[in-house]
Amino acid sequence: MRLFFQKHTGIIIAAAILLAWGSVLWFLLHWQVSFWSPLTYLAVLVMTHLYTGLFITAHDAMHGVVAPGNKKLNTIIGTITAGLFAFNYYGRLYPKHHLHHRHVATDQDPDYHGGNFFLWFFNFARQYITIIQMILMGAAYNLLQLWFPKENIILFWMVPAILATFQLFYFGTYLPHRGEHEPDNRHKSSTQGRNHLWAFISCYFFGYHYEHHDKPYLPWWKLYQEKDRLVKDR
Repeated sequence: MRLFFQKHTGIIIAAAILLAWGSVLWFLLHWQVSFWSPLTYLAVLVMTHLYTGLFITAHDAMHGVVAPGNKKLNTIIGTITAGLFAFNYYGRLYPKHHLHHRHVATDQDPDYHGGNFFLWFFNFARQYITIIQMILMGAAYNLLQLWFPKENIILFWMVPAILATFQLFYFGTYLPHRGEHEPDNRHKSSTQGRNHLWAFISCYFFGYHYEHHDKPYLPWWKLYQEKDRLVKDR
């Protein structure tokens, strides 16, 4: 059993995130919303975190580390998790993300913009949000209204996807790549201070961003180990 888990850890973790996202969303779509209850806003944050997990899983699939050795399954998982995150298209994300790794913080990097936070986010969103996505989101919203209350759909399906987009951008793109980097920083990436709990909550350890660029073959759930290694070696 232990050997099986070690061999298929990426798939098991991806399945757990998918199951958690789907089951929590299903529960919340049926939940009686009270705007006076702090639990409502806590639920929004939980869904935001799970949405971020979907995208991080799709991201790991782009690096082939969700199902190593099984390219087809890896692509299927990446396509599903990207699609569930506001109908992102894995086939479009894949080449852009690898351009980011090859040309980090240059004019050829689709994730990079030298402007302020808002201009950078606008440029980032323009790279990834498409008209087709907006149409699909609108169609899905209208379909969901046939079964679930509008406020539940907005609070637990739409708002978390928007918040997770900001979360991914802020912790996984803007903070690591903003400003000037030392000439010997070949990845042009900074990294969060060592705090594994905050690193997980904020963006599934992707605040350890230099570590990711240095070893893109590590899945998100091993980045904290690389952080520990680098801190220990200093």
